[in-house]
Amino acid sequence: MDFKQLEVFVSVIKHQSFSKAARELFLTQPTVSAHIQNLEKELDSVLVNRSNKSITLTKSGEILYDHAIYILNNCKKAIYDIKEYSGKIEGMIDIACSSIPETYILPDFMKNFSTHYPDVKFSISHYDSQYAISEILNERVNFGLVGTKPNNHQIESFDLINDELVLITPINLDLKHSDGYIELEELYKLNFIMRKEGSGTRNLIINTLHKNNFSTNKLHILSHVESNEAIKEMVRLGLGVSFVSYISAVDYLESNKLKYYRVNNVSFKRNFYFIYSKKKTFNPLENKFLKSICEHFNINN
Repeated sequence: MDFKQLEVFVSVIKHQSFSKAARELFLTQPTVSAHIQNLEKELDSVLVNRSNKSITLTKSGEILYDHAIYILNNCKKAIYDIKEYSGKIEGMIDIACSSIPETYILPDFMKNFSTHYPDVKFSISHYDSQYAISEILNERVNFGLVGTKPNNHQIESFDLINDELVLITPINLDLKHSDGYIELEELYKLNFIMRKEGSGTRNLIINTLHKNNFSTNKLHILSHVESNEAIKEMVRLGLGVSFVSYISAVDYLESNKLKYYRVNNVSFKRNFYFIYSKKKTFNPLENKFLKSICEHFNINN
């Protein structure tokens, strides 16, 4: 048993795919398969089930996987400690982000972190909140920033910042209001541009309206859009209105490109969350990242 075999084994389980493991490790798929076969031959035990569409661990595989993670992380720690001693911390941090944190929250932290650790690289994947949580659970990425609080005991989550959704409208659209607050029924009269399913923003809109006995089926929805930036432009051009994160609309509001309203007696307040798997064993760089993000956002970890 050697280090490379363990690295290949962990990568195959991480991606549940021989081909994806091969791409990650810059190997051919036959080489990856050979490493797993040689490992099984040496241990005289089947480690992975190959009969199903998805790759799963046998009981022997589960035992080896825990040891492999421990061994690999200790090797990484040795490398990290030496590089830290020599003043050069480097590596890769994988992050899954939903659209609002990716665009309006994470960059400021990255700038601060990169100032102190310029040799650390980031791999940022754009997912909606639910898919980001799934990727965290499958350990394909280590950390996530999402707009939906996970309802899963295997996920650790911390509040990052507070936010609220506001109704943005074209600058020339005047709604009947009182000090910026409109009545709930006014929404039936408007053309809406909505985020697509899976979006934390969309989920908050639908759930909040339902809690206030408002029939979302009666809304006139012109379009479903994935991009928050596209929504702001569509509203600016007069195609309709939309509920968006206030922090994402500040630039348009301050430059007088859009107006915004709140709904009387209806709260669209929410938080954004930093998440990771409770069962994940972090290497030293990942622990450094976790500590830094907790300090940056004043999280009591």
